[in-house]
Amino acid sequence: MSETILPAPAATPAARRRAGLPQLVLLLAGSCMSVLGAVLIAPVLPRMTDHFAGTPGAGVLVPVVLTVPALLIGLTAPFAGFVADAVDRKRLLIAAMVAYALFGTAPLYLASLGAIIASRALVGLCEAAIMTCCTTLIGDYWTGARRSRYIGLQTLVASLSATVFLGLGGALGAAGWRTPFWLYAAAALLAVPMALLLWQPARRRTRTGQRLPALPWRHLLVPCLVTLAGGVVFYALIVELSFVLTDAGVGSTATIGGLSAVMSLATAVAAGSFAKLSRHSPRRLLPVAFGLAAAGFGIVAATGSVPAITIGAVLTGAGTGLLLPTLLTWALNRLTFDQRGRGTGVWTGALFIGEFLAPVLITGVGAATGGLRPALGLLGVAAAALAVGSVLVVPRDAEALDVTRD
Repeated sequence: MSETILPAPAATPAARRRAGLPQLVLLLAGSCMSVLGAVLIAPVLPRMTDHFAGTPGAGVLVPVVLTVPALLIGLTAPFAGFVADAVDRKRLLIAAMVAYALFGTAPLYLASLGAIIASRALVGLCEAAIMTCCTTLIGDYWTGARRSRYIGLQTLVASLSATVFLGLGGALGAAGWRTPFWLYAAAALLAVPMALLLWQPARRRTRTGQRLPALPWRHLLVPCLVTLAGGVVFYALIVELSFVLTDAGVGSTATIGGLSAVMSLATAVAAGSFAKLSRHSPRRLLPVAFGLAAAGFGIVAATGSVPAITIGAVLTGAGTGLLLPTLLTWALNRLTFDQRGRGTGVWTGALFIGEFLAPVLITGVGAATGGLRPALGLLGVAAAALAVGSVLVVPRDAEALDVTRD
């Protein structure tokens, strides 16, 4: 027997429970968990390599400890999005935060490299759920210009946190390569206020057991394909800048870290500007974002001058800082409440698969073209092609960046 359920009062913007600063802070902090997983242990990889020197293939396997979570995010985020839509965003988020703390701290006591890699894969699974739920709840709680501003703020905070986590990882790593893994316990502490202050938005179902509405693939597929390419553009120089600077004669790790932080700052500033720029269509913003990245890659590829490389890195960082919130807003604003979790999961998966592929593609292209700089030059050409192509693939009806369909 079917059961009719009237829309809850929270279903309309005027009557629904209003989110404020506490909810925003918690969702932004949760969004930083994937950044924590991506960069925290980077400074201690050499020590890990030395520790597991007797393990066959340690030189290849130790870097996998850092990169395997991104692959798992890319593969499992769409499934996390399905659970978020079908079951409950909040419960999935809390469970994932607690599991993240458990699996993230596991290398503190695991003895084998294989077991550590397995725990890192489970960390990536948790990160997929955390990222999907945090981004989906930002889309649920806020609309209009505020939603666009907070999506840009999400990228800004993630960019700044990367710099902080790199510094913390290096400082804690001085006490031993296992020490930085203690920071993963912070997720369990965050889960407590999340359980108290976040809520599951009201559903708008008409019949018990009704299936979830299908995703609008006609509107979602192109943004996700562009995001897949955008993930490569976004992550390429994050991974490769230290090698470029080393080839240019920079031997100080402090200098390399400082110049990397400058690029991260440019990413953060551009992401922060998205709130004001979001009144413009993705049709206008994407060519600018990809164009800046293309110019930056071109400069980095063309010169061995450290000041010029820095300028190129800043341009690339500015382009990618504008790129991610534009792509995310383009993908999400056509989705209803019951589609938003799955749509966010598919978008997140596309982004992280692109990030995972970035160093693989650059290594392969570099081997075929004669080195890192030619590979980055070709990536600049590809980014320029994406700048031109985005004018063709972004529909004119995407002019309205705030199509709210809750």
